[in-house]
Amino acid sequence: MRIEARSIARALVALVIVCAGCSTQSNSHEQSNAGAPSVTGGGGTSSVTSGGTGSGTAGASSGNAGTSGDAGGGASSGGGAPNGGGETGGAAGSVGGVGAAGGSGGSSAGDSGNAGSGTSGSAGARPDGGPPNGKLTVFYLDVGGSVMATDVEGPRARTIVADAGQGPDGIALDMEHGHIYWTGMGVPANDDGFVRRSNLDGSNVVTVIPAGGTYTPKQLKIDHENGKLYFSDREGMRVMRSNLDGSMIETLVTTGSGATDRRDNSKWCVGIALDLAGGYVYWSQKGPDNGMVGSLRRAHLAMPQGETSTNRSDIEVLFSGLPEPIDIDLDLESRRIYWTDRGDDTINRAPIEIPSGATAANRTDRQILIRGVREAIGVTLDLARGKLYFTGGTGGRVGMANLDGSGAMDLLTGSAGLTGIAVVELP
Repeated sequence: MRIEARSIARALVALVIVCAGCSTQSNSHEQSNAGAPSVTGGGGTSSVTSGGTGSGTAGASSGNAGTSGDAGGGASSGGGAPNGGGETGGAAGSVGGVGAAGGSGGSSAGDSGNAGSGTSGSAGARPDGGPPNGKLTVFYLDVGGSVMATDVEGPRARTIVADAGQGPDGIALDMEHGHIYWTGMGVPANDDGFVRRSNLDGSNVVTVIPAGGTYTPKQLKIDHENGKLYFSDREGMRVMRSNLDGSMIETLVTTGSGATDRRDNSKWCVGIALDLAGGYVYWSQKGPDNGMVGSLRRAHLAMPQGETSTNRSDIEVLFSGLPEPIDIDLDLESRRIYWTDRGDDTINRAPIEIPSGATAANRTDRQILIRGVREAIGVTLDLARGKLYFTGGTGGRVGMANLDGSGAMDLLTGSAGLTGIAVVELP
């Protein structure tokens, strides 16, 4: 059930784990390949750090929003890729979870102990430093057009928003204000991507960025401290951000422009993650289906003086030559990056920094944690519990595992193509 050219040809709770993996060919949503892993931990780019050392300050740990799969409007929408590319519509990438961590004693303190500044943290960390004890709920996206949820214990799929728009892909939670945010790829040929939000119960759906404000937005992350949304724009070939209300849209990175560049899938930006304390934004560029030209990159959140999104000189390639990376998440305490790869149907991790003597092209420290996750898209981390969660586009798989990939298991299977994912601890 691949979404690309392969069968679907490829409250105030101070904690939360909320791209995308991005799409495959120009017109399909990135659907994750469900493997049968028994995941209990770890995870994608959207991990939530448990608060920083600040007293009672909610960690602004921005979990990564899933960069959901390829645009194309999903199989149901039949949106064609603008360049005649592959998929007939599939699931969008996974949503990373953004999480705010609770105060000073929070487990897994945010980045460098700065309250509210850690981007990847553990969901469910308690302000008193004790173990997490809330009710874990997984929010995820069905590329067919709905926002879904399930409890981790006693999993059962329930619909939160029945009409989420065309091709939902990345998801993130703002627990402070009680909102769910998600991206929608729209129909890629129409350049009509959007961002919406609702209350946690699915009521009061509001369009934050209207159709055409972005091309095919994928994974989504939230900077709670500064009130910003960050997302990758696949066919738009951009890394973008805006205020939470959709105002002040900015382009941070531009990897290409025009129809000719758009035919080069290696320029498509899909996953996204934040290191607020360190001052970096991370993203993935997927390449064609299993094309071995995918990459993981980062740049400073602040634009170098005198430079623009098209010529900035501070972009670092951390990994190149990957099959087809989609969504990402960060474990900043252990300095690891996690990602899904729909090219070889895997969940992966590696040290963030390139080993001494190696290059982005020849480094050999990629660790495959879980195999057989067909059309792997969404990934998010629950660092407090040592777990990762993921989605697979084929077979509608919602899975979890330990951070090292052991104990992989499925929470749900058998639904339509799934993309973004986020985990939140509810009281």
